[in-house]
Amino acid sequence: MSFTKLSVSGLALLAVSATTAAAQSRDNVQIAGSSTVLPYATIVAEAFGENFDFPTPVVESGGSSTGLRRFCEGVGENTIDIANSSRSIRDNEIETCAANGVTDIIEVRFGYDGIVFASDIDGNSFEFTPSDWYLALAAELPVDGEMVANPNTNWNEVNGDLPDQEISAFIPGTRHGTREVFDERVILQGCEDTGSMAAMMEMGMDEDAAEEACMEIRADGVSVDIDGDYTETLARIDADANGIGVFGLAFYENNTDRLQVATMNGIVPTVDAIATGEYPVSRPLFFYIKAAHLGVIPGLQDYASFFVSDDIAGPFGPLAAYGLVSDPELSEVQATVASGATMN
Repeated sequence: MSFTKLSVSGLALLAVSATTAAAQSRDNVQIAGSSTVLPYATIVAEAFGENFDFPTPVVESGGSSTGLRRFCEGVGENTIDIANSSRSIRDNEIETCAANGVTDIIEVRFGYDGIVFASDIDGNSFEFTPSDWYLALAAELPVDGEMVANPNTNWNEVNGDLPDQEISAFIPGTRHGTREVFDERVILQGCEDTGSMAAMMEMGMDEDAAEEACMEIRADGVSVDIDGDYTETLARIDADANGIGVFGLAFYENNTDRLQVATMNGIVPTVDAIATGEYPVSRPLFFYIKAAHLGVIPGLQDYASFFVSDDIAGPFGPLAAYGLVSDPELSEVQATVASGATMN
């Protein structure tokens, strides 16, 4: 991704001279994690390299879980400084971090994104509800007091108002933060809305077991986990006219020449619909900073402050132009980064 050197006057104020840091063999910030956050972090890293006296940070993908796993491996120049994530860090990840000496973590929520459902631009149009996706992808459904293998293979078997089209879904793999939001905000919600969760509990399941059964995705080829980034999902749709993929809003908005987006509960996913909370499948985006690396890895503090500045993450910055919904509490986020306040 190329990024034209920023010319806004505010960047001149942000681009301070590098200060002398403690001696180390690594002189650039290293980042890994969410494929959803990847394009935003890449935009910021390239602009940072052009406007500051520090090397351009290295940004890798791999998924939220992979990024946080690497983040929690320990402290030192052989470990990454920042983990990008499209979900909040989990308690067990915080425990792993602490066990490996990563005890001071700064959580930075830099904006919001929506999860969208998109298909080939020349194909059928869809108006989905969470119930449709649950009935299409659940491994088993409760029928007459028993759990039976999901028999649905066509969208109009799920919902008679949907097109007569074979179900072929490409969803994020389990290491991606997007998957967690998809499972909980779409599949689990659909399970509840259809009455299936209540039916499972009437069959004797406790709440935890029923939730687990709700979110178990079928493994018969109707749904395919995508472990790569959204470009792989797009390639799958290009090769399968029936394919419907799960994407971040920003990726869809940058591929509207190839994709059409579905509504969810009658709402078209847009920046405004996500900002107001009207669109039902949205989520905050984060990056996590290893506080022990501040003042040791050159440019780390500067990069973080630059990322959440008004000129970058504000409503008129390049991240918003790419599709980010700016955080309405951005000034508080900026204060957290400036003070280095860690998670409790």
